[in-house]
Parts: sequence; C-alpha cells; structure tokens
Amino acid sequence: MKALTLTPADKSLHIEDRPEPKIESPNQVMLKVLEVGICGTDREEAEGQRGTPPPGKQSLVIGHEMLGEVVAVGESVTKVKKGDLAVFSVRRGCNACPACNNNRFDMCYTGNYRERGIKDEDGYQQQFVVDEEAYIIPINQDMRPFAVLSEPMSVVEKAIDLLITLQRARLPDWEQKGTDLSGRKALIAGLGPIGLLAAIIFRLRGAEVYGMDVVDDNSLRPTLFKKLGGTYIDGRKTDLSTFQKKCSRLDLILEAAGVPTLDFHLLEALGINGAYVLTGVAADHKSVTIDGGTLMERLVMNNQVMVGSVNAAPYHWDMGAKDLEEAGKRWGDVLSSLITQRLPVDHYKEAMESHASDEIKSVLTWDGQG
Repeated sequence: MKALTLTPADKSLHIEDRPEPKIESPNQVMLKVLEVGICGTDREEAEGQRGTPPPGKQSLVIGHEMLGEVVAVGESVTKVKKGDLAVFSVRRGCNACPACNNNRFDMCYTGNYRERGIKDEDGYQQQFVVDEEAYIIPINQDMRPFAVLSEPMSVVEKAIDLLITLQRARLPDWEQKGTDLSGRKALIAGLGPIGLLAAIIFRLRGAEVYGMDVVDDNSLRPTLFKKLGGTYIDGRKTDLSTFQKKCSRLDLILEAAGVPTLDFHLLEALGINGAYVLTGVAADHKSVTIDGGTLMERLVMNNQVMVGSVNAAPYHWDMGAKDLEEAGKRWGDVLSSLITQRLPVDHYKEAMESHASDEIKSVLTWDGQG
C-alpha cells in the first residue's frame, strides 16, 4: 500500500510502499483511509521542528487528523461494523503513570506517551490503518463532509470542558447551570480551525461569543464566524481595555493564535472571576516583555485562572462527535466551508507548502475524491 512518510534526518517527504497492515487480534479494527487533515504540527514536522519515527525506523508516516471507512473487524469488536465511518484517536498512553492507567493519556505524567503521526507511532497518511477498538470513534454517515475535523474538535472539547469544570468548582452560580453557558460571554483569539470549532461549541452551549483575528471583516474566517452568531473583532483596530469595558464582563477566553505578545495582553479583557485557556503554541520562541507585577495583581485580585490544554481524553472525542453531528444540523454549510482545500494525496507538496490567504483547513484525500 501507499503511505506518505517523513524522514526527519533530511526533512524529506515521500510517497512510498509499505506493507498493508492486518488484523492480528480479536479487538482490532481496520480502516480504509478516506482523508487526512493537515495542521501546523504536520508542517512543523516537514520543517524538522518535530516528528519522531517509531523505534528502530528512519521514517514516520505522518498525519493524525483522519477519517476512514471500516473494512474489517476482529471477532470481539462491537462498536463498529464493516461499512461504518470512523476515526481513530491519536495518543497512546505510557502504561506507567496514574493518568495513563486511568485512560487519561492526554494528561500523561511521564511524557513517554506515543502519538500516531507525531511521536514514536506511524500516523494515518496511508491507505489502510489498523488499531484497537478502544481507540475508535464511530461517525454518523451524515457527517461525511466534515468528519475529518473530529481530531481538532476533540482538542477544543477538552479546552472548553476544562474551563467549565474550573468555573463550576469555583463559583456556585456555574455549578447550578452545569455546562449551560447561556448568559456567559466568551472571547476566542484566532479564528483558524480551532477557533472556529470553539465558536461552534460555545454557541451550542448558549454563550455570547466574540472572535478576534487580524484579517478584514469581510474575509472568509470572520464571515463564517458571524454565521455562527459571533461578533468579530479586528485585533488591529481594537484596544483590549476598551473592549473589556464595552463588553462589561468577559467570563471566558480561549486562545488559539499562538502569539505570545497577544496571549498575555488578552488578560486585560478578562472579567472578574474569569477563566482563560491557552491552546496555541508559538511558532518561534522569541522573548516577550510583560509587566509581571500587573499580571500578578490582575490574576490575584480578580480571582482569575489561566491554564494550558493539549490533546484530549477519550470522552472528549465522543463529545466532539456528538457536537459535530448537532452542529451539522444547524450550521452544516459553515462546517463544510472550514475545509477550504481538498487535494489528492499525490499533491502533498502543494498542500504542505502553499498557504492561501483564506485557508482554514487543507485535507489530503485517499479515496480519489479530492
């Protein structure tokens, strides 16, 4: 079978022949890969910034945002059957720490986890993949046009679940309303795939949502955001302290921009008792000057929380599939529009190297539908 591989030693990508995987135990599932999304992680791997092949191998099959069709199942598998759509999750636990031993690979203590297509485990840019039933998430057939967004959706589900959990633990009025965000105000910084999917989750839970980016109001990302009922803010034209006063009380911030100078300044917009989650990682590690005293005073005196979030637990994948299905009923055109480019896998260089100004999500297809 064909596979798209990265050789980290010389930062080269190739389509090469690999042995087709086979089901070797009763609890395994085999998927025919339909399409795989490309994100910043894949492009960083291609630039040599990350990406570790499996032990003993020189190359890594890249890709971790996938959608596939079930073509075979082991005799003990019950979650899916032949012909179903499904996705596999990404992270595999270290089998040594309390988090991983409790099915929370996303919170691994040791750092010795594996991630398909990223760290020590081949990914999904190949014609067929096999994995354990424990890592599969069934996908409704109606979600076919946008189900490849399941992996980034799971990441956002965890980040927002973390915000809500923190607020429910701290504030009695949050505990009473559970996950209902009606009457709450949320700001999203960065309207790429993560930011727009965050807007969908916030809106499904009833929040009033603001989105900040640095593109023109009539460009694609703000246009889609406004279709979700959000209010767009051009970060080039907005003073954060003025925005905070205008907004009255900003309860939540989700950062998806990966811009350190912006990330710390966003605290100026966060209201009393507010919670702020970071999901982005800076492309460079340049030093940033911040007013540490003011930052400390703001966090302490306003009872604010600032926390980071990465990856997702199994139940976040299930939440993501459920919310994607519901969002498809309400905003199917928006979800489909998040995928701005589908290309056959042999166009991988174009997909990895070219960035259109209105790109949101590029996808490589393995089923001839690009």
